[in-house]
Amino acid sequence: MNPEQFSLFDAPVAAASWQLRRSDRARRLSARVSMTGRVEVVAPQRASERAIHDFVTRYRDWIERHAARARERSPVAQPFPPANLELPALATRWRVHLGGGTGNPRVTAGSGNLLTIFGALSGPAEQKLLAAALRRWLARQALAHLTPQLEALASSCGFQFRRVSLRCQRTRWGSCSARSTISLNICLLFQRPEVVRYLMLHELSHTRHMNHSSRFWDCVARECPDYRALDRELLRGWERVPSWVFGV
Repeated sequence: MNPEQFSLFDAPVAAASWQLRRSDRARRLSARVSMTGRVEVVAPQRASERAIHDFVTRYRDWIERHAARARERSPVAQPFPPANLELPALATRWRVHLGGGTGNPRVTAGSGNLLTIFGALSGPAEQKLLAAALRRWLARQALAHLTPQLEALASSCGFQFRRVSLRCQRTRWGSCSARSTISLNICLLFQRPEVVRYLMLHELSHTRHMNHSSRFWDCVARECPDYRALDRELLRGWERVPSWVFGV
């Protein structure tokens, strides 16, 4: 289920950056704080509004403390449009060239790892359109590279999944549904290949164990013995995602 705006909080300021997501996989209420300070409350499908409200009331101080700490450590806004676009997952670096012109911004990839931006960039509205165009380009890169990588990894390690979905999310790197649909965040392109491989193995392991039990982690460890260090690195992975990916 897609995240929905969480409206059960007492403080309107906090509610603006908090979201509720109901999950078929969740067995208990939990809260996740992203590296950008956004808060996601995950609830089982049958959890009542009262139970969610009580959970938030009980843990609000802890959540807001960690959210404030994350916002303090979040990366400084970068110049936009960027002069370069580095994708560690693909070991590539793209130079960004402003080609000028009129109309809505559009992105064209050329030889020599050159991205050319055509169109007007005169105001905030045009910059938002450019950020959206760059996100679409990132999604195409993810489709062309991350999807085949997931398929090859599943084949070599003996996993099976039904389909793959690519998303641009603020709080989740990936997920696996009860029907074995694996979702990958296109922001994985900004992570090291070893971290991307770990995340893929993590979600593939959920096709066998729809939980985080000891059997699940044993499954992950068989293919990725250093998963603990890679998981810690992934938790800080938002620091490597350019700020414009989620808006300018």
